[in-house]
Amino acid sequence: MVLHQERVAIIVYGPAEQAALRRAGDTAAATLAAVCERVQAGITTADIDRWVREDTAARGATPSQLGFKGFPAAVCTSVNEVVCHGVPSPGVVLRDGDVINVDVTSCIGGFHGDTSRTLALGSIDSDRRRVTEGAESCMWAGIEAVRPGARLGDIGAAIVGRAADFGCAVVREFGGHGIGRHMHMPPHVSHVGRAGTGIRLRPGMAFTIEPMLTLTQVPLEVDVDAWTVRTMDGSPSAQFEHTVVVTEAGVEVLTLPPA
Repeated sequence: MVLHQERVAIIVYGPAEQAALRRAGDTAAATLAAVCERVQAGITTADIDRWVREDTAARGATPSQLGFKGFPAAVCTSVNEVVCHGVPSPGVVLRDGDVINVDVTSCIGGFHGDTSRTLALGSIDSDRRRVTEGAESCMWAGIEAVRPGARLGDIGAAIVGRAADFGCAVVREFGGHGIGRHMHMPPHVSHVGRAGTGIRLRPGMAFTIEPMLTLTQVPLEVDVDAWTVRTMDGSPSAQFEHTVVVTEAGVEVLTLPPA
């Protein structure tokens, strides 16, 4: 079913499509978990890209990010001050004290699953710990706001409120997105919202919730690669992401890691 609300066409998925989404989510989550087990100080972000390609292929899937609008890699690897869309490189060597977001999207059976996690390597400083713990908590606050009849703005409002608890700022320039037969679809899911505003959520809608946090509302800049986004002052950022579907009872997280 295609639902038109506020001039935005949003897909409402039936049971068979939700099963396909669940399979894609499980696949992406399994790849992310397998790769994160291998991440440690001394490796390069190019190693992570290679592992994602290998694991994705072994599961019969393809990496959705590879070639998307010209993106040159199979995974985004965002280290320390990189907010998002970090391009893997053999020249980026991970070190003790770094934080790195690994963002995996897998396509299988014609559907996409999208998930990311920020990892702390060794002993990290208090600023990096605060944004990392805050980003994960904000993601779950956004997920907890999802239920039939809720508004899209409720998600962003919950995220902003939780970020304030950590004394952090939510990145406004990027948000979540609808997902399904394409990696990016309507609706745009802002992580900065006002409760009670926006489209009304209905069972069968699927989208990502992926808040990015910084210490303050700092300006961002894009590298010459036209992808890598980082804080202009070099302060740390962190992000967590799950793909969810609205259910009759509330919400189902489709990208939980394997038990």
